Amino acid sequence: MKTIALAAALLLVAFDGDAPLPELTPYPPIAAMVGAVHADRLKADVDRLVAFGTRNDFSERSSTSDRGVFGARDWIAGEFREIAARAGGRMSVTFDTYLQPITPRTPRAVLESSVLATLRGTQPGRIYVLSSHYDDCDGRCTDGAGIAPGADDNGSSVAAVLEAARVMAATRFSGTIVFACFDGEELGLWGSNHYAREMAARHAPIVAVLNNDIIGNSVGGDGRSEPDVIRVFSEGLPAGAGIAQVNAVGSENDSPSRELSRFIAELVPIYVPNFTVRQIFRADRFLRGGDQESFQDAGYAAAVRFVEAHENFTHQHQDVRVAGGQQYGDLPQFIDAQYLRRATQANVAALAMLALGPAPPGDVAMPLRSLGYDTTLSWQRAAGAVAYEILWRATDAPQWQYARNVGDVTQATVPVSKDDFILGVRSVDRNGLRSPAVYPVARRQ
Repeated sequence: MKTIALAAALLLVAFDGDAPLPELTPYPPIAAMVGAVHADRLKADVDRLVAFGTRNDFSERSSTSDRGVFGARDWIAGEFREIAARAGGRMSVTFDTYLQPITPRTPRAVLESSVLATLRGTQPGRIYVLSSHYDDCDGRCTDGAGIAPGADDNGSSVAAVLEAARVMAATRFSGTIVFACFDGEELGLWGSNHYAREMAARHAPIVAVLNNDIIGNSVGGDGRSEPDVIRVFSEGLPAGAGIAQVNAVGSENDSPSRELSRFIAELVPIYVPNFTVRQIFRADRFLRGGDQESFQDAGYAAAVRFVEAHENFTHQHQDVRVAGGQQYGDLPQFIDAQYLRRATQANVAALAMLALGPAPPGDVAMPLRSLGYDTTLSWQRAAGAVAYEILWRATDAPQWQYARNVGDVTQATVPVSKDDFILGVRSVDRNGLRSPAVYPVARRQ
């Protein structure tokens, strides 16, 4: 306790003015993985998925090795098995298969089967999920016989998950990584919901979920193009959040998903030059959803969705046709392979930093004894951490603005007003890798 008090006192004396965020530099092993992502492989994977004709859930009864949803499933699993053969016995490939009952939106029960490739880490207690969905739709999402190319929605993201596994499998990570290609997204997030709830029932320690859906097209239906931007959506209030407490402390913009989004936005430009994250502070596109929400509903609070900057709705859930001089359908010629490469690199950079770097600090709290002009924070040590940073920003700032490295302690005080600033804590390891920030719980003492 004397050491903690002395460290806090020294910090107060030494602190003079604003402390800008530290300038982060690429960590060579992560940069090597990011640089290994290839546009040609990504485009080839999208083309192969399109060649199955349809990946509609209701083609499961007629699927063959070269057509239908389960033909695509088996090909994805085969790709993962080839990758696993180069992972030194650390990667396993499984199916999560179950019978989805009939719903008001569907004509019959349907067999669902997600593909999961698990790359085991060296530290227990940390699982990171990189996900996509491989099912698709034409103009009717229960049409198992029609043509449904599904190039961008969501062949692009399946290709990204496969490519991420290829470039990451040889590395030994601290955290375990699950590369997931879910079935049944289009009709109700079925596959991800089944998997997330099974994992929650096992109390599996999923720390973060990076979900990808529609990440391969750089030109929107309105003609707008931003080939240097990807959107990341993040939920504001996690399940079970107490509204009164959120309003009392002003934490409505500091959920675990928001902190994960900030982490990604800070990191990506360091590893993918001239490519930036546009943070969208809502759970998903307006009144729409994605597989990351299955994990949030199951109690896993840190989950985000990657989406291209501008969608083209003439390519989503459309029958392939030409009408009024306009080509409809989710066709492979609309994939921008270089944009998909950068989107994949953004995922690899974030996932590698999460799984290689330190775990986030535990039980982060703001002890409150009396009114004061300073702020004290406490936390529990995290696996892999050698120091901790206290972060803060103005209440109306979207991103962290200031930081102070307080060393290897579990409590520190900074001369920052809790009334005027938002504060958090993140872990730092010996290589300078950092965890996402954790927002403190206010505790009266």
